[in-house]
Amino acid sequence: MKRPGMRAMLAYMEAQKGKNYVVIFDDLKRFARDTRFHLELRSELASRGATPECLNFKFEDSPEGKFIETMMAATGQLEREQNRRQVKQKMMARVEAGYWVFRAPVGYKHVQAKGGGGKVLVPNEPLSSVVREALEGYASGRFASQAEVQRFLESNPHFPKDTKDGRIRPMTITRLLKKVVYAGYVEAPKWGVSVRKGQHDALISFETHQRIIDNIEGKKRAPAARKDYNVDFPLRGFVACKCCGNAMTGAWSKGCRKHYAYYRCETRGCDAKSKSVPRAKLEAGFEEIMQRMAPSRGLIEIAGMMFQDAWALKEQTMREERAAWKSQIKTIDSEIENTLDKIIEAENKSVIRAFEKRIEKLERQKIVLSEKVSGVLPDRHTKSECMELSLSFLSNPWKVYKNGGHAAKQTVLRLAFQEPLTYCPKEAYGTPKFSFPFKVLGEITRAKKEMVL
Repeated sequence: MKRPGMRAMLAYMEAQKGKNYVVIFDDLKRFARDTRFHLELRSELASRGATPECLNFKFEDSPEGKFIETMMAATGQLEREQNRRQVKQKMMARVEAGYWVFRAPVGYKHVQAKGGGGKVLVPNEPLSSVVREALEGYASGRFASQAEVQRFLESNPHFPKDTKDGRIRPMTITRLLKKVVYAGYVEAPKWGVSVRKGQHDALISFETHQRIIDNIEGKKRAPAARKDYNVDFPLRGFVACKCCGNAMTGAWSKGCRKHYAYYRCETRGCDAKSKSVPRAKLEAGFEEIMQRMAPSRGLIEIAGMMFQDAWALKEQTMREERAAWKSQIKTIDSEIENTLDKIIEAENKSVIRAFEKRIEKLERQKIVLSEKVSGVLPDRHTKSECMELSLSFLSNPWKVYKNGGHAAKQTVLRLAFQEPLTYCPKEAYGTPKFSFPFKVLGEITRAKKEMVL
């Protein structure tokens, strides 16, 4: 039995054996849902000694009565399949027209379109901003893995959770990252509807969506979130043991009267294995390194001028690339036409499917290039905003790290250092390798000191 109500009724009859039941249906078509269901239900009722009754039909155990029941079941099945086909055709037509006909994804909601024409998706704040940040963060590398996206969304009170304890399943994260609807496009692969421009506003650019897909396909599987994740140890996994090179872990140890926080190396055979380092000591040394990174006011002014020069160079490069993108679009159009001609000539289904996948890939490339040329989705941040954010980080990375959440701390670590720090319980931190911006500012500072000397 596929219908939950019928299963519950039959289970109750099974538990109450020895009693005679009369099952009353208000409509024969509802009883004779379809031919297979009708025969199965009749058999289940007969095995339990139950008698079916109907308000608009009299059951007869005769060839004529069975024939009428079968015809009614077949008629009901035909009507349902016709309705299903009609609904499917209407939904396909709306998808082809650029409308999202399925359940509204997280970050959107359905509203009635102005002037009729059904419902259309619109951003649903503040969820849309949260989803945009998660998608752009994963595409740009701010979130290095899907596990970090998962932790970011779990820490946000607005994002809906999958479990009562506030957790989000990894599959939910993967599905969210793969949805092309967030880029302003719609598709229905199961109906053969390829990617096309939607009637709703996008949260991210199609180029950003394509980077997300490339990141996902570049990994064998989505990394699961660490079960031992703890905000009490933000440097766990980033600071490595100097003796063996493996990442140090952090945990609480129970003392006589209270708990104590320690970092330690747990690698077998390491000379520093299980040698606990108080959290305060290790993080105090890290704070000292971060505070030394803050350049002088003069260097910040130099960095600002370098930023403006880089921005101007990027604008010039973009103008030159625009012409190249237009040429690439023409090349892709020509390749699509040639592939379509090959599909017409091909007879092998496997070859046709390969050509269709090739066309889909080319269409995605064309969308990205067309988006770049037309600039339908310009950067949300202006030059002054980007410059302000960048210089704010460069002037005091420790402040950003100290006042930010776990996701912000992890971002600062990736932006400030070229590779993880090394730590030895006896010698403290090794020589840090800073990222390119801090490395350049440091070289400028050393050059000035040498000139003064």
